[in-house]
Amino acid sequence: MSSQPIRIGTRGSPLALVQAEFVKKSLLKAHKGFDRSIEIVPIKTKGDSLLNSTFAELGGKGVFTKEIEESLLAGDIHMAVHSMKDMPPKCPPGLEVPCLLPREDPRDAFVSFHFNNLEDLPEGALLGTASVRRQAQALHVRPDLEITLLRGNVNTRLEKIKKGVADATIMAYAGLKRLKMEESARHVFSTDDFLPAPSQGIIGVEIREDDEEIRKLLEPINHPPTEVCYHTERTFLDVMEGNCRVPIGGYALLLDDSTIKFQGLIARPDGRLLLRHEEEAPLNQWETLGESVGRVLKEQISYGQSTHHAS
Repeated sequence: MSSQPIRIGTRGSPLALVQAEFVKKSLLKAHKGFDRSIEIVPIKTKGDSLLNSTFAELGGKGVFTKEIEESLLAGDIHMAVHSMKDMPPKCPPGLEVPCLLPREDPRDAFVSFHFNNLEDLPEGALLGTASVRRQAQALHVRPDLEITLLRGNVNTRLEKIKKGVADATIMAYAGLKRLKMEESARHVFSTDDFLPAPSQGIIGVEIREDDEEIRKLLEPINHPPTEVCYHTERTFLDVMEGNCRVPIGGYALLLDDSTIKFQGLIARPDGRLLLRHEEEAPLNQWETLGESVGRVLKEQISYGQSTHHAS
């Protein structure tokens, strides 16, 4: 085995660095007496540089991964740590994600310095978000709200809310927890009320397909239950042909050792049409569960949109 340091590529945001550090600590714990140093290499991405555009305007999923993946393919780093909800549906040729760590709380959280929940916001209040999924679900409940673009890392968005750029925002609770900033959440939504993005709360490690040494190193920290939920949600996203322009939510949960439940959502950005569907299946049928829910919702949204336009 080489004596060169193992280099972990990641975005440079505080949350991304915490996630990379978690991977590093997990590796050192799994491999007692490991004799190679591990370095964390921050890499600036397009998504971190251009904060005045929506994800859709920047090209959708991939704005937080492209530069990191280029470093991985070039051999500048040995592995890349990602928030899996930021990942495009497929890795670039030559790369794969063989390792998913235990999922953190996948729910969304309501954040405000003056109000306790969505219902408390005054009429016409300003909700800051860059997520069409969060926008649609919020407007479905509160159609009177005004939406303003709010981007940046967790700390940046919190600071903007504090300065009054918006009255409130909605953030991934997983990020707040990993940064030990849970107290910033005034309310944590139930998944029955507010469905998270597919893969929310999941950290993945991407490597070169031909790097067997790094693959073996990661094997002990891979978490199979998270893997099952991740692939169920990704299958659903594939069926829905999901992108950053369409409000889509999806969440898989292992109910016990033999049963998996999946909740799916699709909506219009204005929240006027929002459809949900959920199913349960034996765990050994998880591969078809996301696909089944996706087909039902695609059929319903087609019917719902045609009915809406006809009325």
